[in-house]
Formats: sequence, structure tokens, C-alpha cells
Amino acid sequence: MATTLHIVSLGCARNDVDSEELAARFDQAGFALVDQSEQADVVVVNTCGFIESAKTESIDEILAAADHRADGSAPTVVAVGCLAERYGSDLAQSLPEADAVIGFDGYDDIAATVRAVMAGTRVTPPAPTDRRRLLPISPVARASTASGPPAPWMPSQRTRLVGSPSAPLKIASGCDRRCAFCAIPSFRGAFQSRGLDAIRAEATWLASQGGRELFLVSENTTSYGKDLADPHALESLLTGLSDVDGIDWIRLSYLQPAELRPSLIEAIAATDKVVPYFDLPFQHASGSVLRRMRRFGDADSFLGLLDQIRALMPNAGIRSNFIVGFPGETEDDLTQLKQFLGAADFDAVGIFGYSDEEGTSGATLDGHLSEETIAWRAREISELADTLVSLRAFDRIGESVSVMIESVDEQVSGRAEQQGPEDGRCQVVGLSHDEPPRVGHILSATITGGDGVDWVVDSSSGDRTGE
Repeated sequence: MATTLHIVSLGCARNDVDSEELAARFDQAGFALVDQSEQADVVVVNTCGFIESAKTESIDEILAAADHRADGSAPTVVAVGCLAERYGSDLAQSLPEADAVIGFDGYDDIAATVRAVMAGTRVTPPAPTDRRRLLPISPVARASTASGPPAPWMPSQRTRLVGSPSAPLKIASGCDRRCAFCAIPSFRGAFQSRGLDAIRAEATWLASQGGRELFLVSENTTSYGKDLADPHALESLLTGLSDVDGIDWIRLSYLQPAELRPSLIEAIAATDKVVPYFDLPFQHASGSVLRRMRRFGDADSFLGLLDQIRALMPNAGIRSNFIVGFPGETEDDLTQLKQFLGAADFDAVGIFGYSDEEGTSGATLDGHLSEETIAWRAREISELADTLVSLRAFDRIGESVSVMIESVDEQVSGRAEQQGPEDGRCQVVGLSHDEPPRVGHILSATITGGDGVDWVVDSSSGDRTGE
């Protein structure tokens, strides 16, 4: 019998792509992928190492995996992903429940490594290193480090693990920014764009696998093309992907506000299939806090950016993330953030309390706040954000939207163009029973109610695409 294997994918959509690429390697090596860890001889936990809560969740999943065989025997547990890359030998030493800790450089031959681990071989975990040093400092110089032309993307490089009509598509990896609170560049490395041909080939394959929405992901999507010496490469990419048959929606994630140029806003508004959706991680609204974070902007410039977007796309969906309790944050800074949130009309907001990350400049700053103060401020701003998001949903009642169906159970649910994969859902009512919708179909509907990020929409026209 084939060795059964289950992959637990944690963290962001970029990690989900990594998990599906790992799944392809195991599939080709003869492993049988299963849906439940209790059924698996091997459990691979693709960890997240972004913030403290994500690290805790990753460790909890590793511990749970070690105790999940239905017949009472212990599975082989393998830790991969950001936490494994970032902490390597320290993780292996402190977490003996993981039979192996494998970093990014071990992915190419991971199937053979796991078979060796199952046979009793102990593998050396990765030594933590600053992966930004693996490429030239100059982005344009990075292309010259490649040996020959890039290999074409092939379907054998990815196996889909979920049947959702929304499919994440990685367009780049790494990050060149040096935000004071973020350690991601150190273990993900410097920014590298993928070539248009490879991205289009993968998009075409995703469409053949039932994908109807391409969710373009990277650590910093607005940097796409900086290493290709093409300042408008992202606009060209959107045009190229809009020609892929079978794809109805194209959605961008993680757009840096400081890099969101007018030509890109115009391209999102004008390019066929690109939905009116903006994921803008402002992180704060106080100019002084943002400068300490090594970021740019302030409340006035951010509101000006939102005005530019809404001038072209009045009904655009806009989400953002914010960090409260950053070292040196004052009550006045917090007031500026509250006022900005009240004026911005966000559809979805994520609030995070600051915590030190090893190796970041934020950890060395003066003015650290107590854990109690950070927690209190995070609760206060979260409650305000929840109220404002609910008011925004109420203001949208009566708007016409397009909704992609994602689930057909007792209730039909999906997402509108203005909602990202983690931003809420639409409950669809008013459907004809003569021809119920199927997953992947797009319906015309009207917003009739809302509960925070979740909306109720009425579809009475029966208009559909994606048949």
C-alpha cells in the first residue's frame, strides 16, 4: 500500500501555494495524499512564522499531528515552512515531536528525505540564515544570477489540495522592504518576480482545474517587475492574465500603499476581469509611528489615496491591517488612528497588537509599551473597527454586486467582487429552485443586509456566468 500523507497548511495564501507545490512532489514520488491527518502515515505541517500567535498555532499543530493516527500508532511528523526555515535547529531541539525540520532548500528532494526519516534517518535541520544575502542587493542585477533561461512551468509542479473556485497564484517571492516590525524578508529572502510566461501557464492550468478566480499573491505585489527593469510589469501581467480562458476574476493581494502608483489604479479599473478590490496594509495612520516603523505616509496621504481609488471605482472593496502598541505610540497617535478609521470606510480591517520579532529593528527601539497596554489598545481599536465595518456594510445596502458561488449546502454562499478570500462571505437568497447555482458560477445580486464583513444578497434576475 502507498504511504499516506496529509499536509496542514497554515498562515497566508502564499503558504497555500507552497503546500500545493509540495503536494505535487509527494504525489509524483508515490505518496497517497489524504484529507485527514488521522488517516496519514506522514503529516507535513507547513508552518507560519510571522507573528507570535502564528508561531503558537504552528507548534500546536505539530503537537496535535503527533497524536492523530486513527489506529493509535504514531505518524511521522515533518515541519516545513517559515517557522522551520526561521528557527531550524532550535525548533528541532525544542520540539522533539517533529521527526524532521526541513527548510526551503530541502523542498526539491523532500519526498526522498521523508522516506529516509521514516526509515530512521535523522536529518540535519536548516541553520538559520539571512536569505536576503543570497541574491545581489540591486534588484535588476538578480536576473543575471540565473543560469540560462527560466524553465517553463509544468502542471507537474503543483497539485491542488482544495476544490475552491478561488486559486492563489504566486507572482513573486521575497521582500526588499525593511519594516521595523517584520522579519519576513530575513527568512523569505530578497524580492524576485516570476516571468509572465510561467505565471500565464500556471493560470491556464488552474482554470483547467476548476479555478475561476486568480488570487495574485506575494510578499509585496506592488514590487512586481522591479527586478525585470519594467516599472509597468504588473499592469502588463494583468492584461496577460485577463486573456486566460476560463478565468472570470483576477484579484490582487498585499498592495503597498507607498508603491501604489496611479497607473496601477487605472489598470485595475480598466482591465477586464480584474475586480475592484484593494488590500492595503496601512499598518497605522500616525506619521510619527509610521516613520518609526520605517514606512511612509500619514492619515492625510492615505485618505488621498483612497479618494483616488474611489474616484475610478466608487464601490471598490478595501481592506487593511493595522498594528497598535508599537514602541513610542502615544495616546495622540491612537486618536489619529481612530479618526482615520472613521473616515476611511473600510470593508474589512485586521487589528494586531505589537510584539517584538527577533532580528527586527522594532525590538531595539525605546518606548516599549506594557503587554497590558498593548492588549487594551488592541481590544479598543478592534471593537471600533468592527463597528465601523458593520456601518460600512449597512451603507452598501441596495448596491448591485456580482457574487461567485463557493458553497451550495443548506445555504448558498459565496463572495462578492469586493470581498477577498478572508474578508467575509455573502449569503445568497432569492434564488430560483428550477436551476440551482453550482460552485464557481457568478450571480448578479443586490445587497440587502449585513453583519460585519458578511453580507446578505438577493439574486432575483438569475443572471449567471461561468457556465
